[in-house]
Amino acid sequence: MATDNNIKKKKFDLNLLRRIFSFTAPYRKTLYLAMVLAVVLAFLSPLRPYLIKVSVDKYIGNNLLMGLVWISVFQFGVLLIESLLRFWFSYRANWLGQTVVNDMRNAMFKKILHQNISYYDRTPIGTLTTRTINDIEAINDVFSEGIISIIADILTIISIIVVMLVTDWRLTLVCLITFPLLILATWWFKEAVNKSFQRVRNAVAALNAFAQEHLTGMYIVQAFAAEEQEQKKFTAINKEHRDANIKGIFAYSVFFPLVEIILAMSMGLLVWYGASRILNFGVTPGVIISFVLYLNLLFRPLRMMADKFNVLQMGIIAGERVFAVLDSEEHLPDNGTKTADTIKGAVEFRDVYFSYNPGTPVLKGVSFTLPAGKTMAVVGSTGAGKTSLISILNRLYEIEGGEILIDGADQKAYDIYSLRSRIGIVLQDVFLFSGTIADNITLRNADIARSKVEEVAKMLGIHDFIMRLPGGYDFDVMERGNTLSQGQRQLISFARALLYNPAILVLDEATSSVDSESEQLIQHAIDTLIKGRTSIVIAHRLSTIRKADEILVMDKGLVKERGSHDTLIAAQGAYYELYTAVEQMKEKEVL
Repeated sequence: MATDNNIKKKKFDLNLLRRIFSFTAPYRKTLYLAMVLAVVLAFLSPLRPYLIKVSVDKYIGNNLLMGLVWISVFQFGVLLIESLLRFWFSYRANWLGQTVVNDMRNAMFKKILHQNISYYDRTPIGTLTTRTINDIEAINDVFSEGIISIIADILTIISIIVVMLVTDWRLTLVCLITFPLLILATWWFKEAVNKSFQRVRNAVAALNAFAQEHLTGMYIVQAFAAEEQEQKKFTAINKEHRDANIKGIFAYSVFFPLVEIILAMSMGLLVWYGASRILNFGVTPGVIISFVLYLNLLFRPLRMMADKFNVLQMGIIAGERVFAVLDSEEHLPDNGTKTADTIKGAVEFRDVYFSYNPGTPVLKGVSFTLPAGKTMAVVGSTGAGKTSLISILNRLYEIEGGEILIDGADQKAYDIYSLRSRIGIVLQDVFLFSGTIADNITLRNADIARSKVEEVAKMLGIHDFIMRLPGGYDFDVMERGNTLSQGQRQLISFARALLYNPAILVLDEATSSVDSESEQLIQHAIDTLIKGRTSIVIAHRLSTIRKADEILVMDKGLVKERGSHDTLIAAQGAYYELYTAVEQMKEKEVL
């Protein structure tokens, strides 16, 4: 997936614009209404200056007071109608934009939810955050300040110029002598702001990615006293964001005064040529006054036209980034039809090969059988493939070769969501969401009663610990569970796993980094969890390993040994060496 820095300036892409507008399909009536209002407003724009010309030449010039009163009332009515229509146009265009953005953001998040885990291994979270929030918000501008607004402005400009030409074509041509200057200034402004916008977008994405990563890893930053060097990195990224914005500010600061100067030049030409025409009775005072108003109405949309084109262009670029995510097909194919609701949990690996990156195998022909209801402990050094083993069990990743059988049926034959619902996982690094303890146990499933949550907690022996917290089950654990200890977070994850009553349970080093106070409680919870369930336990603690029905010893993606604790000790192989090393370490700790 391309990063923001890889996205360069591109030509206007009509197909992308068409695709963005495809999201308006359910709201066609609103889109057509906005278009009709744009046309009506365009033709209403020259009406008030024309009425002022009539007022001056016909009623003021001839001292017709009652006629002046009535035309003034009519002008007020036109102003009121135009203002109401402009309000309705602005409201409906912005409503359309926000509604489309709402639908696109829902589609984006749904897509993100169903992507492969491997997708997140190589895609920065900050980049996805930018896509979901900033880029989609930029698409809203396509509707509120982009194509519909541009069409309205173009129609307004055309209608005003037509009325001016019909009123006095010679005076119109004189007033528009400065237009080439305005076109050149607008082109320069458009290019300058476009470059600035792209730099700003890239800088925002970099800021989001950097901030998200470092806020998440703040413990490491402070633990290694790296605040100063990380501050320097952030300062450099932030400086790029500031400089990009200043480039845009400079362009705006030059362009708008320049437009005022060009408008003043047009006004000067109008006064000079109009005065000579008045003296020669070639034009009336009302025409001159109306032309002053026409020029102001003409220059108003022209001031913003270049800016709106840039907004439209950046909205299309943002749309391209969003569609790159929506079009990615990196989810595992779910062609399974079998339901896993009644599986007993027998697991079999047959010559399984797996790699995160092609050409670098992590598992190399792994085979084993785990009967339903039995517990298997998996041991081995770091990088042996233990975590990879459990990551492919519930199809978070796809295997490259071999078969994984659940109750004798190929893993791929099962509906992927049904299968995952029957496999409970407790990881070493527990992730808790912002919210209450009850929310984290149920994962905000409103169908699960509080009584069921308490029943599970009591079964695990953690109900009393939860009730000692302020608010009990309504205690706010904060982001990532920061208000709880590692052991407490682990206990919450056990309750989460048990609540969904899985047939297969996976514990990934769930007791490797807990405090001694929580260890006994956790050990009781583990014993409760694995009772009567097929369990795969990755653990370093010998007390946990020795309780397993079978031990699988792995090394560099291969199964080195299999058997019970006593059998493997008697064989004096890899497990025996591991066991002996741990025992020696324990003796040193005692000494």
